[in-house]
Amino acid sequence: MRFPILTPQEAAAFFKDGDNVGFSGFTAAGTPKVVPVAVAEMAERLHAEGKPFKINVFTGASTSDLCDGALVRANAMNMRTPYQSLGDLRKSLNAHQVHYFDLHLSELAQKIRYGFFGGMDIAVIEAADLLDDGSVVLGTGVGNTPTFAKCAKKVIIELNSALPKELHGIHDIYIPLDPPYRSEIPVFKPSDRIGSSVVKIDPEKIVGVVMTDKMDEIKPFTEPDETTKHIGANVCSFLIGEMRKGIIPPSFLPIQSGVGNVANAVLYGLADAKEIPPFEMYTEVIQDAVLDLMKKGRCKFGSTCSLTVSTHMEEEFLGNLDFYKDKLCIRPAEISNNPEVVRRLGVITMNTALEADIFGNVNSTHVTGTKMMNGIGGSGDFTRNAYISIFSCPSITKGGMISNIVPMVSHVDHTEHSVDILITDQGIADLRGKDPVQRAHEIIDNCVHPEYKELLRDYLKLGENRVGGQTPHSLAASLAFHTEFINSGDMRNVDFSKY
Repeated sequence: MRFPILTPQEAAAFFKDGDNVGFSGFTAAGTPKVVPVAVAEMAERLHAEGKPFKINVFTGASTSDLCDGALVRANAMNMRTPYQSLGDLRKSLNAHQVHYFDLHLSELAQKIRYGFFGGMDIAVIEAADLLDDGSVVLGTGVGNTPTFAKCAKKVIIELNSALPKELHGIHDIYIPLDPPYRSEIPVFKPSDRIGSSVVKIDPEKIVGVVMTDKMDEIKPFTEPDETTKHIGANVCSFLIGEMRKGIIPPSFLPIQSGVGNVANAVLYGLADAKEIPPFEMYTEVIQDAVLDLMKKGRCKFGSTCSLTVSTHMEEEFLGNLDFYKDKLCIRPAEISNNPEVVRRLGVITMNTALEADIFGNVNSTHVTGTKMMNGIGGSGDFTRNAYISIFSCPSITKGGMISNIVPMVSHVDHTEHSVDILITDQGIADLRGKDPVQRAHEIIDNCVHPEYKELLRDYLKLGENRVGGQTPHSLAASLAFHTEFINSGDMRNVDFSKY
């Protein structure tokens, strides 16, 4: 190998206070595993000596505890974007100890190439293989790696022996042209390949290689419970109904699914929905359920940015590459989440809400409007450009003390204009072609838990009788559910007669 072999500590010495650093991967998949830990340890030593050290962290999406976790606990992170999901980091950004700005995942690579955040100092990239000409075979997550590699002044490779070199050929690496002469992105079906199977890096920028053999170690999703099974069944029922009406063609359309337990349960529900033919996915994340669907012949092909699967399923995938390799394509985030491609392919999008309001607006990021949970992720990229946009959530949480359908969402990520269908364990609300009051009745009648139906009808009457207007919100009472939960811990205690 022409590149020097470094210890993690030697690699960490390249990092300087204030550096802009890009880490490969998307979720924990493909994230560097030893260099970030060494950087965190160096930060702690420097802080003990009274020296400043913080870096600005750019990623594809969330990372792992070995990256985000190690850095934030060492107080080594100044700024973070575009998405995160670790508890320690969440606490720090909600306390404004880390400057976090939420961003649609499809946008970051372009903004970095255009210099919106200054230069990229270092890129740290996990690889399954590295050739002397700087060609890199990535692991199971791509994210914004091609742009980080292109823009960074220095590149450090984590060469992971746990990843087989036979991953070569599963990736499709493509960076769009820049305006004003950008041509179309020529993806016309999910299985189209338009780029290179490797990331090509100027070998002069590769300052060294760090060896590792660590797996992603992604925890398995919770097994579907009765609530998530009901949500999955309702999603399948809706899709079958649209096929019977001829709105979805008999050959079906590509599916996108968000990340998490609800999304995974919805995908498992598709295994038994035999009226839906075998389908393709154009999505940002492939989860355990999708590999299961592929084995059962239900999912024909999956285009993704990341293989975010549990350790057991990662071992299954890597041990059966011959089976999966022609059924998967792993792309950069700006292609997997690209609005142009999503609109062209007619993708049916399925994402998860923290809460939705009776007029069809969705909050997917902020608990009680103030505390960041994870971030908007790719949901905005997909839902705004969907053939049909579906959001789902449980009707209640915390044993009924919280209704996930509220009078007005405490934070808006997806407005009523982007939400076609709302689905809970209670049922399906079709919001297409309805005005705000019609939407409110549709949601209350079909999606709200019985314990909250009358409360939300009382709120709607309050707005209609005292305020009027096209969207009859009572501003004085619009956040009463949230206020009551903060005060008493139970939204059911709301009394709208006081307003």
